[in-house]
Amino acid sequence: MAPHLISITRFAVKGLTGEALTQAPLEAGRGLQDDRRYALALAETRIDPDNPKPLPKTMFVVLMRHARLAALSSRYDPASTELQLSAGGSDLGRGRLDSAAGRAAVETAIAGFMGDDLKGPPRLVEQAGHRFTDVSVVSPEMMEAVSLINLASVRAFEADLGRPVDPRRFRGNLLVDGLEPWAELDWVGKPVRIGEVTFEGVLRTRRCAATEVNPDTAERDIKLPTELMRRYGHGDMGVYLSVTGGGTIAAGDSLTPPA
Repeated sequence: MAPHLISITRFAVKGLTGEALTQAPLEAGRGLQDDRRYALALAETRIDPDNPKPLPKTMFVVLMRHARLAALSSRYDPASTELQLSAGGSDLGRGRLDSAAGRAAVETAIAGFMGDDLKGPPRLVEQAGHRFTDVSVVSPEMMEAVSLINLASVRAFEADLGRPVDPRRFRGNLLVDGLEPWAELDWVGKPVRIGEVTFEGVLRTRRCAATEVNPDTAERDIKLPTELMRRYGHGDMGVYLSVTGGGTIAAGDSLTPPA
C-alpha cells in the first residue's frame, strides 16, 4: 500500500470533537482553516481580546483535565458559525459563535453538561489571528502547525500494548497510512508532500493525559503517555508539519515522505 492521506479533521473548538473534511485548502505558513479557532476558557482564565497571547492548555476546558468532555459531541458550520451540541443522541443546544447570545447559549449548555466538573461556567473565546493549539505557546509559527498521525504507528503501539487504541485519542488533523511504523518521528526538518501541498516536519508530538480518555466512554482507561515511555523511551505519537507550499489536499491524496 502506497503512502496516502486517509482523512482530514478540523477541531473548530479546542477540546471538543472534530469534523471530517473531504478536502481542505492550505496556505504557506497557515494551519487548517478554522482549526482551534475557538476555545472554552475556564471561569478563572483571564483573556485580553485586544492583546492575544498564547496560554497553556491548562487554562481551558480540555480532555487533559476534564474527561467528561469526550461524551459531548459538537458540529460546527463555518458559513454561519453555528455550533451544535449533543450527548447520547440528545440535542443539548446550539448557538452562533459570532453573537453574544449564541455564545451564551453554548456556554450554558456546556456548563449544564459538565456540572461539578467545572468551577464556574466556561467562556467561549476567540482571538483574531490566533489559534488555540497546544503548541501556540512554543512560537507563532508552531501555532499554525498541522498535526499528522501515522496509522501504522498506532497499530504497532496496539500490538505492543495488547489492546485497541483508537486514533481519535490523538486528535490529529491528518491521518495517513502506508508508511513504516514510527517513520514520521524522523521527519523533523525534512520535506513532505501530500497531493499538491508541501510541508516540513517541525516537531514530534509529545502526548499528554488527554490521550488517556476513551473517546467512546469518556473514561480514562489507558495511561498512554506512560505506556509509550515504557515501551519506546519517549512519549511521542505523530508529528507537527508546517505548510511550505499551498494548495488543496483531499482524502486519498498520495503522500511523499522525505527521501
